[in-house]
Amino acid sequence: MALEAGLQNFVRIPRDLGHAIRQARRGKNLTQADLATRSGVWQETISKVEAGRGGTKLDTILALLAALDLELLVSTRSKGSTSDFDNIFD
Repeated sequence: MALEAGLQNFVRIPRDLGHAIRQARRGKNLTQADLATRSGVWQETISKVEAGRGGTKLDTILALLAALDLELLVSTRSKGSTSDFDNIFD
C-alpha cells in the first residue's frame, strides 16, 4: 500500500494493516467518521481495524482501501519468520 509516491508499508499481521490504514487516513486529514462516510464502513469497525484486531472481512478492508485511494499488492515475502505468519490468525 502506498501512502504517497514511493512510500510503502509491508503488512504481515493485522496490526501492520491497521497502522497503514491509520497513517493513510491521517495523511488525508480524515477522521474515522470521515472515512466511515466515504467507505460505508462503521466508525467502530474502522477503530478495530486501526487497532490491529483480526477477524475483519476482506470486503471491509477493500472498502477502506478504496476510500483511501490505496490498493492491495500481494507479493513474495521478503523477510520474516514463520511465527510472523502464525500471528496473522490471532
